[in-house]
Amino acid sequence: MDSLLVAPFSHSYSYSITTTSRNLWRSKACANNYCAIPSSCAPKASRHKWNIEKEYNVLKFLKPSLSLYGKGTEEGSTHQECNRKFVVKAAPEQSFESEQPDFDPKNFLDAFYRFSRPHTVIGTALSILSVSLLAVEKLSDISPLFFTGVLEAVVAALFMNIYIVGLNQLSDVEIDKINKPYLPLASGEYSFATGAIIVASSAILSFWLGWIVGSGPLLCALFVSFVLGTAYSVNVPLLRWKRFAVLAAMCILSVRAVIVQLAFFLHMQTFVYKRPVVFSRPLIFATAFMSFFSVVIALFKDIPDIEGDKIFGIQSFSVRLGQKPVFWICVCLLELAYGVALVVGVTSSSLWSKIVTGLGHAVLASLLYYHAKSVDLKNKASITSFYMFIWKLFYAEYLLIPLVR
Repeated sequence: MDSLLVAPFSHSYSYSITTTSRNLWRSKACANNYCAIPSSCAPKASRHKWNIEKEYNVLKFLKPSLSLYGKGTEEGSTHQECNRKFVVKAAPEQSFESEQPDFDPKNFLDAFYRFSRPHTVIGTALSILSVSLLAVEKLSDISPLFFTGVLEAVVAALFMNIYIVGLNQLSDVEIDKINKPYLPLASGEYSFATGAIIVASSAILSFWLGWIVGSGPLLCALFVSFVLGTAYSVNVPLLRWKRFAVLAAMCILSVRAVIVQLAFFLHMQTFVYKRPVVFSRPLIFATAFMSFFSVVIALFKDIPDIEGDKIFGIQSFSVRLGQKPVFWICVCLLELAYGVALVVGVTSSSLWSKIVTGLGHAVLASLLYYHAKSVDLKNKASITSFYMFIWKLFYAEYLLIPLVR
């Protein structure tokens, strides 16, 4: 009984598909001709469209029954495929264009966090706070005036920091696709225009804040940082100093070791507290120590990026000398700096300063050597991790500098 019911139904269904497919072909041909000869083909196109919709509705109604039959026989599976193909073809006009994703503030902020290079932001803020404390002579100096002066300097400097690191990314998009593909411009999360707007806005806001504050040392620090940061990255004749190892190191040394220490100290000393210029022992130590540290950062930052630098002709010390020699040069320079710092701490006139700075630098020197021995120079992730550890040592030093007496 089941076979008698199935056979006629299958025949009827095959006839329906065949007829429908023929109508579809005619409808498609007529639709194509309609563009060229609208007067003769338009009525036919309307009738065929109505027939297609009618037959589609019939097939849609019979679909459950056809699906049951398709599970029972191989022939039914073929009919089901025809039905499925027909439904796709008979669907009304459908847009296959991908929709643009909506703006997501969370994703934008996450990308901005990476775009701003947070380890440099933290270093800038911490260094300004530390150097500002060197201008404090007595406990009463830590007042609302102090915090206002520090806040003015930090905010203006952070905008300039974002300008410098952002300009470097705009200039190095192709290199970063190899060396740092996680950065927003290299990954495509930010368009070039978005990056350019952020960079330009940061520079404008930095100078605007410096002008509003009216501090000569602060404006000087911002201007020199702007010039050196631009010369370091921008790809125009006579500039893009990052291509040359010595000039690249001098740019970073000038900003991190000299400008940050002297200019921001003078901002607090002369502009905030209205005192005469005095180059104290802690200030001289901070400038000398951070000169070593800045050279290390300038050399080490290129060790993980050797692959992209070779391709694009960046003649860093790591490209010219190799990763291993530059790595151990950096470690030795830092150990030498810690040795000098230990001597400075021990010769302090204050007992508590002797203990804290002497012991503190000894601990940091030991941690540096311990971590250096475990670095795998053939593993980029291991090198990058150690580079971030050097930045942590950088932060720790700025916690010790105000305690030097």
